[in-house]
Amino acid sequence: MSFLPKPKLHHPKLPVNALGYTRRDYEGAISTLCAGCGHDSISAAIIQACFELDIEPHRVAKMSGIGCSSKTPDYFLGASHGFNSVHGRMPSVLTGANLANRDLIYLGVSGDGDSASIGFGQFAHSIRRAVNMTYIVENNGVYGLTKGQFSATSDKGSKAKKGVVNTDEAIDLIGIALQLGATYVGRSFSGDKDQLVPLIKGALRHNGPAFIDCISPCVAFNNHEGSTKSYDFVREHNEAMNFLDVILGREAITTEYAPGEVRDVVQHDGSVLRLRKLHDEYDPTDRVGAMHHLHERKAAGEIVTGLLYIDPDPQDLHENLATVATPLNRLDDAALVPGRKALEKLNASLR
Repeated sequence: MSFLPKPKLHHPKLPVNALGYTRRDYEGAISTLCAGCGHDSISAAIIQACFELDIEPHRVAKMSGIGCSSKTPDYFLGASHGFNSVHGRMPSVLTGANLANRDLIYLGVSGDGDSASIGFGQFAHSIRRAVNMTYIVENNGVYGLTKGQFSATSDKGSKAKKGVVNTDEAIDLIGIALQLGATYVGRSFSGDKDQLVPLIKGALRHNGPAFIDCISPCVAFNNHEGSTKSYDFVREHNEAMNFLDVILGREAITTEYAPGEVRDVVQHDGSVLRLRKLHDEYDPTDRVGAMHHLHERKAAGEIVTGLLYIDPDPQDLHENLATVATPLNRLDDAALVPGRKALEKLNASLR
């Protein structure tokens, strides 16, 4: 059975957010993924983030492609809009939907096979076009649906479950996102809820292309000794750059950290990202510095996590194209068909 609905009954005294919703109102169907799959932890983090941000579920459009990761939107935000596209084509569908209706919150969920192989070009162009979205890659380093072959993000030298060694260099989606202009870039681990939930919250509040690479161990095919994306390996080699808190503009800003240890970054919508730095020399607003640090720590065998880069004043696709404030799907005939005089004026301006 591929669809298991959750019971609608729940305890009458469950905590509610400012909208009166419980956490259960942000859930979807029961997961059919393998028990212990890291993807389920990411779904739980998305549910928690939306609950804490007081987001109305119907204001979210969740998009996905093909793969274990792309099944997960069925397991969260059951009352939101959703579209399960073909393999690797999620970014194009999301871009089109965003152009048609800019008022929705766009959440793209993909995998390392979906985004780093067949959909690599789609991923790259959605980032460079500055689509206002939260793009999460659930990165397990294998093709889980087809029994564990190496994916394009598998690290060189890592071992498959049957002992085969990967001889190909890995594609670093974080590095690509930084190079192509993503304005919010982070990496996390499905087993670190305290880090992942605030990272998703910050991405959802960001007005621009927000990309999160989340290492998500595949318990069936990539959680063994020799894997660089297993639970044990990531826990042993995780180097967190910062701890993140998301503070909405309506809340008072307080701090319990010593001066110099905390940096507040005000986002476009007035929300504040509060970073508690673990490395004094690291500047999350320095794109080139972030790229350099990633290469440096990779050479040392470490996995860098946390909010790696943020542009506090980004521009998105609609600003770049100077589209009208009204969503295109709400324009009436008078706006869409302005008449012969307007067409003649436009043609004259092009001569």
